[in-house]
Amino acid sequence: MTEQLIITDLEKGLHEHLEETLIVGMGCFWGPEARFGSIPGVIRTRVGFAGGTTEHPTYKEMGDHTETVEVVFNPDRIAYEDLLRVFWKNHYPNRDAYKGRQYSSIIRYKDDKQLAAIQRIQPEMEAALGESIETEVEPFKTFTPADERHQKYYLKRYPKALEQMENLFPDQDMLIDSTFAARLNGFVKGFGTITELTEDIRTWPISGWSQTALIDKLHSLKW
Repeated sequence: MTEQLIITDLEKGLHEHLEETLIVGMGCFWGPEARFGSIPGVIRTRVGFAGGTTEHPTYKEMGDHTETVEVVFNPDRIAYEDLLRVFWKNHYPNRDAYKGRQYSSIIRYKDDKQLAAIQRIQPEMEAALGESIETEVEPFKTFTPADERHQKYYLKRYPKALEQMENLFPDQDMLIDSTFAARLNGFVKGFGTITELTEDIRTWPISGWSQTALIDKLHSLKW
């Protein structure tokens, strides 16, 4: 990402390693952000708009864009191919399934390596799904983030928990780029368990003190 990240000091080590990005549309973007945010190896997630030509799309006026999730991940921990499998297993990739562009099945690839992975995994997934895949696959051009209220949507449905994390996230914008917030957003949507998240945090490339602080916060939260 070229823009400056706003992250809590506890997570700085997570953002100092090799990163790649998956850009996909698979229906309403709230659920996919939660699903991908729960996966070990994913560093941060954002929802927004891509795939169209309309300038300055918004949730109310997105023009010819599609609701999209941006998934930044560490390729040493999770492969692009595995994220593609998650993508295709968890929505209906048929162009007739949704009305209009808003909820289309799309992938926007960043380079030839990603395109090759898409071309390699698609036949595998067609065989697994038992039907053809009609996902729109095109080169990445732009991604416009949705406004703050759409980011980490499910986590924000628990304001009492957010109040308990004010010492971690004094600036609400920190939630957007936070790995911890991405995992919690997935957890409250039903992806993963406290035990699994605890074990995941123990593998993060951050200090032992930071790991302990995040795990203690996780186990003390009152939802």
